[in-house]
Amino acid sequence: MHYKYFITLLFFFGIHQAAKANFVFNSNSTAAYQAIFDLRFNDARKYIREEKINNPQNGIPVLLENYIDYLFLLTSENKIEFEKFKNRKSGRIDAIKKNDKNSPYYLFAQAEIYLQSGMIKAKFGEYMSSTYDFKKAKDLLTENNEKFKDFLPNQKSLGLIEVIFGAIPTNMKGIASVLGIEGNITKGNKQLERFRLQIANSKFSYYNDEVVFLLCFTHVDVIQGRNSYSYVTPLLNSMNDKSLLKAYLQGYTAFRTGHAEAAIKFIEAAPKGSQYADLPLMNYLMGNAKLCSMDSDANLYLSKFANETLSTNYIKDTYLRLAFYYLIRNNISQYNYYLTLVRTKGSVINEKDKQALKEANDVKPNLILLKARLYFDGGSYNNALAQLKSIQVNDLKSQRDKLELYYRFGRTYDMMNDFDDALLYYQRTINLGKNQSYYFAAYSALKSGNIYEYIKDNKKAAEYYNMALGMKNHEYQIGIDTHAKEGLRRLSE
Repeated sequence: MHYKYFITLLFFFGIHQAAKANFVFNSNSTAAYQAIFDLRFNDARKYIREEKINNPQNGIPVLLENYIDYLFLLTSENKIEFEKFKNRKSGRIDAIKKNDKNSPYYLFAQAEIYLQSGMIKAKFGEYMSSTYDFKKAKDLLTENNEKFKDFLPNQKSLGLIEVIFGAIPTNMKGIASVLGIEGNITKGNKQLERFRLQIANSKFSYYNDEVVFLLCFTHVDVIQGRNSYSYVTPLLNSMNDKSLLKAYLQGYTAFRTGHAEAAIKFIEAAPKGSQYADLPLMNYLMGNAKLCSMDSDANLYLSKFANETLSTNYIKDTYLRLAFYYLIRNNISQYNYYLTLVRTKGSVINEKDKQALKEANDVKPNLILLKARLYFDGGSYNNALAQLKSIQVNDLKSQRDKLELYYRFGRTYDMMNDFDDALLYYQRTINLGKNQSYYFAAYSALKSGNIYEYIKDNKKAAEYYNMALGMKNHEYQIGIDTHAKEGLRRLSE
């Protein structure tokens, strides 16, 4: 009897152990994770459902469901779904807390939910709340890293936190200081890159697409280095070829770094099919790239984005681009029509839309300067320069146009690596516009600082970074000040 009783105990104890809440990143979980970063959300949900049936105590599906919301909202900016997402956070945190406290995923999964929540809130302009979420994520990650130093995923998220805190805009620095928040973009970027190399051929190799995604935006949007395109492109090539996100990132990186023709090719080659999520941003990107390439069908893609997006972001900017499209073709009635839409549609959460509204209420742009601007944005520097050289500065009537002429010369020569001419025109822009509300002078000071830093003249670099910070009440001030301060921090290291 005693022996049978012992066997029975073992049997029930075994069942109890098997049913204990845990964290298992198994084949279903990794398949779901990969589908999420391919933007195949329905496939991801199918894998998650299977995992919940086969392993109901696994806590990883809770985290994966948050990933779906996170990527969906980053790519759609759907305000209605954003409100639902905010309401799900506490329930997901509670569900994670019911799992194995001795697992490295216990604190890590909670931190990821806070981190992703912070990213999305920032996207929707809820900066105060997002900062608190970032702080909570960092605290959890720091504690987890102390407990599980060999758990590599900690490094991915700690690196991202360093970048985020390092890039906090100057107008948020007061809040950050009160919360004890401090970051370092360079350190965070190195941490992300180190993580990417460490996971190769390891059990965490499935994180590759995510870390490449993070490195892409770090270099293109935050660091904005001269060599961002050549650095990021090989990384993107390592992503899954069936990923719609990969195609978007390739197009985004190409366009943002002045390679409009390459951007068009990447977008045209993007995978298609009902298994992929809708991605209206592809049309926004394509429309912009085609506008800068002077393609006649640019308006079709811009209009399609405006009609199909569920977001209020980039609407004003899209209508301004459509206004430019028709101005270039001398269709003034359509130009004026779209300027009216800039003033009445969309929101002013992001800087692009704020700038679009300001331009819609300003004087009509000089047509040759506008063409030079668009050619420059698309990376057609010779065409941009040809447009600029066809203008006589004394023929320009407004102070704004004269400022922009010098500024466009400076930017074009800068990207052509003609630093002497770039610095000459940047200085002319500064002299003429340092007391104006336009961004041209402050940005010229910032870019002069970048050039001097690049050629290792740190004294002159610091001088121009401080000059940029000394200019007040101009467009893009928060962004320019943030980059100037980051430049000074780099010089001090």
